[in-house]
Amino acid sequence: MDHDIVISGGGIAGLTAAAAFGTQGFNVLCVDPAPPVTTRDSDGSDLRTTAFLQPAQAFLERAGLWARLAPHAMPLQTMRIVDAGGDIPEPRVIKDFDASDISALPFGWNLPNWLLRREMAAHLDQMPTVDFRPGTATTTLFTRTAEARVGLSDGTNVRCKLVIAADGRGSPMRKAAGIGVHTTRFGQKALAFAVTHPIPHGNVSTEIHRTGGPFTLVPLPDYNGLPSSAVVWMEEGPKAQDLFALADADLERAMTDRSCGLFGPLKLASRRTIWPIIAQHADTLYGERLALVAEAAHVVPPIGAQGLNMSLNDMVALLELAEKHRDTLGDQPMLQAYHRARMTDIRARVAGITLLNRTSMLSARPLRDLRAKGLDALYSIKPVRTTLMQMGLGTRAR
Repeated sequence: MDHDIVISGGGIAGLTAAAAFGTQGFNVLCVDPAPPVTTRDSDGSDLRTTAFLQPAQAFLERAGLWARLAPHAMPLQTMRIVDAGGDIPEPRVIKDFDASDISALPFGWNLPNWLLRREMAAHLDQMPTVDFRPGTATTTLFTRTAEARVGLSDGTNVRCKLVIAADGRGSPMRKAAGIGVHTTRFGQKALAFAVTHPIPHGNVSTEIHRTGGPFTLVPLPDYNGLPSSAVVWMEEGPKAQDLFALADADLERAMTDRSCGLFGPLKLASRRTIWPIIAQHADTLYGERLALVAEAAHVVPPIGAQGLNMSLNDMVALLELAEKHRDTLGDQPMLQAYHRARMTDIRARVAGITLLNRTSMLSARPLRDLRAKGLDALYSIKPVRTTLMQMGLGTRAR
C-alpha cells in the first residue's frame, strides 16, 4: 500500500484534513490540480475569508495548525444583523448577537483564504507523514473491497485504504464513484472583495439585509493604515454581473449605498471576484473506499459562517472513526458510520440556510416588513436568542 489516505483537493478543507490525519500518524498524500495562490494581490488568489467558529478552532489546534494561524486571526466578538428593507437604504432594525452571552471566547476568528492556504501549505511541508503535491490532479478512481487505486495527472497510480474527496462542488472523485447530488439554484451570484473604510469595524461582523441577498462585512486587519473589511455581496445574478462590471468609483458608490453608510465611504482595496450561489448535498457521503467531505458533500450560501465549519465537522467525525478503525480503515462499516454521523446534520443545515437565504432575497415590501418584525421578535426573547447562537456554533444538540 502506497498510502493510508489519498486526499483529492488542496483547498482549505483538503489541507486541513491532510494536517489532521497526518498529525494522528496516518500516511497521507494530498493532491490538487493547481498550486495554491498564497499572496493577496496575485491573479487567482481567493479573496474570500473564513470565520472559524469555536469548535472549528479547537479542531485546528488538534491538527497542529492553530499556532501558525492565530497571529493572523481577527476575533469575531459580535455578529450584527441589520434590516434595511424599507423604501430607502437605511437601517431600521439593528440587532447585536454578542458572544459574551454564551461564552468567554469570541464566536470565532476570521482569516483571509489566501493566507490560510499559505500557512497551511507551509505547515504540511514540515510534516513527515504528509506528501502534498500541488499541481497534480486525481484523474481516475478504481476501487476494490480491500483498497482504492487513484490515477494522477502525472501518469502514476497510487494505492491506498481510503480516498477523501475534498475536491469541491463539482468533485471529480464523487463523479467517478457515481454519487449524485441534490442542487438548489437561487439565481444569485456573490461578489467578494476587500474594502477600507474610515469607521473602525470593532471586530463586529455586519450582515445587512435589503433585497437580493445579504451584504456582509467581515473584519480584517488594517490595510495601508485604514480599517479594512472583507465584503461578500449577494445579489440576483444579472444585477451582480452588472455590479461586477462597474468602474471602481461607481462600484464604491454602489457598495457605500448598499452598506447604508454604516462604515462611511467604502473604498475598494483588492481586485473583485464573483461566483454563483447554490445549495447542494450529496445523495450519500460515501462510496467504496471513498468519503466525501466539505463542498464535495455539501454547499451552502455564505450565511452565518456555516460552510467551512460544516466541513470541519465532517473531518472531526471521519477522523474519530479512522482512529477507531485503524486496522480496517476505509472499509464499508466505517464509512457507513460516517454517513450516519453526519448526514442528518448536513441536510438540516442545508435546508435551514436555504430558508435563510430565500428570506434575505425578499423584494416585496410586505414580506420585507415581516422579515424585520421577525428579527426583532427573535432577538427580544433571550432564551431564543441564546439558543440560536448556540446552534450556530454547533454547541447545542438539535
